[in-house]
Amino acid sequence: MDELDTAAILPGEVSSATSEDDSKETEVSTTAAGRLRPPFTCPLPVSVEPVLFLSVFSVALQAPLSTQYLWDRISEDLGYNGSKRSDCSNSSMTPDPLQKEVETLTAHWNLYISLGGFSVGLLVVPLLGSWSDLAGRRPVLILPSLGLALQTVVYLVVMYLKLPVVYFLLGRLLSGLLGDFNAILAGCFAYVADTSDRRSRTFRVAVLEACLGVSGMLASIIGGQWRQAQGYINPFWLVLATNLAAALYAYLFVRECVPPDPSAKLLTTRHYKAVWRLFSTGGSSGEDGGRDHRCKLWLYTLCFFLVVTVHSGCRELYVLFELSSPLCWGPTLIGFGSAAQHLAYLSSLLGLKIMQQCLEDSWVALMGLASNIIGLVVFSVANTTQLMFTGYGLCFLFMTSTPVLRSKLSKLVNPSEQGALFASVACVESLCFLVGSGVFNSIYPATLHFMKGFSFLFAAVILFIPAGIIG
Repeated sequence: MDELDTAAILPGEVSSATSEDDSKETEVSTTAAGRLRPPFTCPLPVSVEPVLFLSVFSVALQAPLSTQYLWDRISEDLGYNGSKRSDCSNSSMTPDPLQKEVETLTAHWNLYISLGGFSVGLLVVPLLGSWSDLAGRRPVLILPSLGLALQTVVYLVVMYLKLPVVYFLLGRLLSGLLGDFNAILAGCFAYVADTSDRRSRTFRVAVLEACLGVSGMLASIIGGQWRQAQGYINPFWLVLATNLAAALYAYLFVRECVPPDPSAKLLTTRHYKAVWRLFSTGGSSGEDGGRDHRCKLWLYTLCFFLVVTVHSGCRELYVLFELSSPLCWGPTLIGFGSAAQHLAYLSSLLGLKIMQQCLEDSWVALMGLASNIIGLVVFSVANTTQLMFTGYGLCFLFMTSTPVLRSKLSKLVNPSEQGALFASVACVESLCFLVGSGVFNSIYPATLHFMKGFSFLFAAVILFIPAGIIG
């Protein structure tokens, strides 16, 4: 019906009321659009990449330094003051029992801190991830960054006051209550899923993974040199600054991609139910695909769980493996080793882009798993610096499998279920860190007496399971 006909039929008051309603709707939509816009507009063609870059930089700078600080504090308490240098120059196959005790206690404290933080995060991350489907993605980027900053403050207080290392666990628990680093990962990957199409999603996810590598590489190089020159405290001030910068960037520049619902509640069982429905029924897409669709969802999730468990578990052991004999690396070599590991993120991105021209995504994932398996086998027998760096070089494609798996999971659900999916993935990723830290930090000290690199060999065997499922 034309507007003239409407005006002729409706009385003047009704017509004016209709126009008033239209103007109110316009005001509401304008207000909603205003809520979607950040206070400032970023001139660069990026969205959440700087948030992830800064967050990973802080985590990669902090993680090896925390392990080395634990090593030094435990060595000081036990009276192990530099005898490891003599172990490195000594060709005897019998390790110093005091060094073994320091190594075991450091691994156990790493385990306790990881268990505490990730067990709390396992409950919080699904809430934040699913809540972001209603309240928007920006809060899930800001809150965990502030939590990581709070953790760094606690670590600094411990270092300044020489408090017991048990307070490291308190800092990790506080960070876990606000989502920890896994919540930032979930928010960033959900944001990319919201703003990308099916064809470009795998590469967009791989770009985020490459941000992990570039920032981690820079942090590793800077951390090793800086710690050797000035100790631990000054690098941790940079960790605090980068976490605060990540939160500030998310608030000022990230444009909201999900219309926020002001009535959305965080503390409700609705978010857990959304995750449960997704995996019990396959979601809305599962109603069309049936049992086959639900099986794919579970199998890809299992593959993701195993791959990330191996990555997270081995990552915590590299520093311990390199600190002790026969390698006995110092802070500089540890920094270069961590940088070589993170450089594989860039080589994996390049390899994924090239292999996608002639191979399906599943074959790309298999190539990444093969690269990872070969590198871990070399790590298990590495007794020289050259052999250790050879292992890092052979892992040049090890990060091509996780972006493929994230993309495949994202494509299995409807656009309206991306929030619940990435809440699930974040939950699985928290569980990966929990299991990986618990299993590998327990296996490593238990197998030192017969094979120092057994944990890496065990990890290589585990990766044959996802390779078989994908193949």
